[in-house]
Amino acid sequence: MSDSPAPLADPHIAFDPAEGRRDIVVLGSTGSIGTQAIDLVLRNPDRFRVTALSAAGGRPGLLAEQARRLRVAAVAVAREDAVPALREALKEAYGSEPLPEILAGPDAATHLAASDCHTVLNGITGSIGLAPTLAALEAGRTLALANKESLIVGGPLVKAVAKPGQIIPVDSEHAALFQALAAGTRADVRKLVVTASGGPFRGRTRAELATVTREDALAHPTWAMGPVITVNSATLVNKGLEVIEAHLLYDIPFDRIEVVVHPQSYVHSMVEFTDGSTLAQATPPDMRGPIAIGIGWPERVPDAAPAFDWSTASTWEFFPLDTEAFPSVGLARHVGELGGTAPAVFNAANEECVDAFLAGRLPFTGIMDTVTEVVAEHGTPAPGTSLTVADVLEAETWARARARELAAEAAGTTAEVRA
Repeated sequence: MSDSPAPLADPHIAFDPAEGRRDIVVLGSTGSIGTQAIDLVLRNPDRFRVTALSAAGGRPGLLAEQARRLRVAAVAVAREDAVPALREALKEAYGSEPLPEILAGPDAATHLAASDCHTVLNGITGSIGLAPTLAALEAGRTLALANKESLIVGGPLVKAVAKPGQIIPVDSEHAALFQALAAGTRADVRKLVVTASGGPFRGRTRAELATVTREDALAHPTWAMGPVITVNSATLVNKGLEVIEAHLLYDIPFDRIEVVVHPQSYVHSMVEFTDGSTLAQATPPDMRGPIAIGIGWPERVPDAAPAFDWSTASTWEFFPLDTEAFPSVGLARHVGELGGTAPAVFNAANEECVDAFLAGRLPFTGIMDTVTEVVAEHGTPAPGTSLTVADVLEAETWARARARELAAEAAGTTAEVRA
């Protein structure tokens, strides 16, 4: 293990804590991660300043208000047709004051990611976050990474450009591992233990999952998230992605990364060391803590998130993962070990299947059934083949098209049976 490459995320890297206020670019500012990050910045103006914001473009009023409160130099939207509404919202928010620069189009966030700043917080959802991730790393920025998909689909590409320790993870599980790993060297690590809430269907059999509805899947017992991430939590696909992410971030073999179910979501992940001790990072469920680690490390941001009241009794439970009802983690390990474009195929097929499920075109269990079939059809990548962005995009395009075809076939079969 000591001879393996340096990890992408390394809490032992020497950061300068006395560098003054940090300039931050927030990508995905109107989403859950972005809005909570902005809350942290506004509560800590002596530590952080946001210089630019990007969003998809569906919430122009919120984006304009964020820009006004933060006094950013630039705002970007991925959809060019969102510019008129954004411009009007900015005029209303700013009044007679000069407006920030407006960028638009699929490359707008990538442009901001390479702009002059200390840290880029990538809170974009989906594999469209890959280009901004690469741009931030290539520009030498510290990357606070909440966009796990960019690492999943472009792992070798990210590893080729990232300097050791340049990435600080923002996922609650990986922020937990990041902090726990600070207590020892890589040679001391026996295994990583990633915790999962179990989602809303913990304890159900595969047969019982067949009748799950959209409303059932979106009712997460612990976290408030967007619909795609919430469904991924229900299928435990998110946990499979986090296993791949942990492997890439910390350079730990897949057979030494374990998943356990922890319904309370208090312990966000654990590191077991070779001497038998286990370090767990625990806080009440709140993403502002991991975000503060991402943008503030190695300093901690006081009162970033709530703390436990240790005078109140509580019970913390841990259960083994039901791999039959939730095969997603095992499939994710498989595609992670295959490497190449296999993780991109897995991720893209899942996104399409989740969309089909949310639209009522695919049953809940059909999500992983379809993804499994797409992955199997994709096959094993050729050994020794170097990965390019074009390879990733081509594999994703194929996977999305094939997943839509299979979902349509499944919907047609179901309709025939009902008839």
